[in-house]
Amino acid sequence: MTSTTTTAATATAVGPEALEALFTGARTPNRWTDEPVTDEQVAAVLELAKYPPTSMNTQPMRLLLVRSPEARERLATMMSGSNGDKTRSAPLSVVVAADRRFDEELPRLFPHYPGARDLFADAGYRERTAVFNTALQLGYLIMAVRAVGLSAGPMTGIDAPAIEREFFPDGEHEVVAVVNVGVADPAGFRPRGPRLSHEEVVRTV
Repeated sequence: MTSTTTTAATATAVGPEALEALFTGARTPNRWTDEPVTDEQVAAVLELAKYPPTSMNTQPMRLLLVRSPEARERLATMMSGSNGDKTRSAPLSVVVAADRRFDEELPRLFPHYPGARDLFADAGYRERTAVFNTALQLGYLIMAVRAVGLSAGPMTGIDAPAIEREFFPDGEHEVVAVVNVGVADPAGFRPRGPRLSHEEVVRTV
């Protein structure tokens, strides 16, 4: 009789190298090499990150690429603790923000439901939807950065209101995180923190 039991290793659709690059071997860096992040690499990241799902295809994530030394220093002053120095030293910093006006794009992004915008008439619900789905897209962004051979250092230890005032003066964006991107210096890796087990996070009813 042929067994139908599969292990996590044999049940995956991608090879072990990809799993290591995306999950088991990927680390959050604290130090970076001097290798720059090109516009072509950023485009490759976004080409991957745009495909995973969001609620009703809302896609509210908006990104600000902080490259100039002046802007980088302004951003660094709005980070908590050591996050400022991490930001100063990173090849690229990306401010991830939620667009509260995402619903304006729904006629194009969700065309099979003409009344989609009406569902977000309430400003509070619209904002919650924007932030939640931007957080989803932030996860996709991190994985896409890893997929193109770079490292991502996401940080929520930030003064989000200050960043919004400085970089999003239109008042229509809520900053969710800052992600440093580049080639990691392995000397800056800390020991990997423990992870919860399957039994600790899963229950079946």
